[in-house]
Amino acid sequence: MAQTAPEGRSRSAQPKLWTKDLVLIILVNLCVFTNHIMSLSTFPFFIKSLGGTEAIAGVCAAAFSFVAVIIRPFVGWWLDNGVRRTALVIGLLLMALSPLGYVTVPVLSIAIFFRMVHGVGLSFSNSTTATVASDVICKPRFAEGMGYFGMATALASAIAPALGLSLMEGFGFKVLYIVATCIALLGLLLFSFVHAPRVEVPHKPLDLRTIINRDSLPATVTMLVFMFTFGALENFVAIYASDKGLPSGSIYFLIMSVMLLLVRVFLGRLVDEKGEAFFVYACNASMLVAFLLLAFVPNVVTFILSAALAGFAFGGLEPSLQSMAVHTSSDETRGSANSTFLCGYDIGYGLGGGVAGSLITAMGYSAMWAIVSLACVVSVLVYVLWARHSDTSFSKALKAERRG
Repeated sequence: MAQTAPEGRSRSAQPKLWTKDLVLIILVNLCVFTNHIMSLSTFPFFIKSLGGTEAIAGVCAAAFSFVAVIIRPFVGWWLDNGVRRTALVIGLLLMALSPLGYVTVPVLSIAIFFRMVHGVGLSFSNSTTATVASDVICKPRFAEGMGYFGMATALASAIAPALGLSLMEGFGFKVLYIVATCIALLGLLLFSFVHAPRVEVPHKPLDLRTIINRDSLPATVTMLVFMFTFGALENFVAIYASDKGLPSGSIYFLIMSVMLLLVRVFLGRLVDEKGEAFFVYACNASMLVAFLLLAFVPNVVTFILSAALAGFAFGGLEPSLQSMAVHTSSDETRGSANSTFLCGYDIGYGLGGGVAGSLITAMGYSAMWAIVSLACVVSVLVYVLWARHSDTSFSKALKAERRG
């Protein structure tokens, strides 16, 4: 999120933010999420082409996230011991190999296996890119720099679903997943030019009681519950649109992502000025309405409006809560703070996709959208009862500063 200059201090007097390493790690992160999201938005179609159902597609989403959650805390421990380069190389290689596995042996069980491998690759990759970005951003402009780093996710969300669906419809799954592989390899090439500062930290023994960063839990759990909605949306809105004769899923994702980018460009400073509370309330309300429109009044106009509301919701909430989770961490805890937050992201996303798939099979799409929308209410309750009182809350810090 963009950080406002302190009073009486000009913008030009601030430390330099944009460096070659920051630009490169943002581009690497763009490759990571383009590979991930173009595979994500098309995988339910691939599962159906192999004879699977929406419920099986939901199981795949849950399996993808399950392995990511199991691996992430250990990746965070490795990162907290100063290992950056090796972790990202492993992650990018796995993200390159997994899409090839989907089409090399097009069998349902093999596809599920490689989907889980893809989840391991994502765990290594985006935990490490976030940590490397935290290393290279100058600390006086940390929140601003992390906001710009998050723009890569927004841009990938804008281009990857449309790219994936277009390649699938125009050329088939084989070309689609070969392109996904090439994008991951491009990220690996770009990363070879990154010269992140060497982080010297005392060796931390592996302790299962401490690999979860407790300070980041309030923001993490708030995000986890919200991500039920995003897991359902990203896995099933394209198929829903096809079944209902609505504009294509790529149109939905494009509109959603344009709004997401606008939010991060024009509203990002609100976190630094007013705290994260505005985004928690407004974004959950926005996603709630987006789901109710899909559930009860599905037509072209409401479909487009739902996409815009969903883009506002995710565009505002994700970076504000990630900044909340990480901003008080040190060199020794930055990796575990990022990995803990992303674990919550993965758990919510995976459970959302799995629950949504089961609800569709049992009750249909309308009931699914309505039921999953309740996650927005629960997310706000978690924030009000717990997260807003935590020491990592920007809102709490700002209130204390004003009283002082």
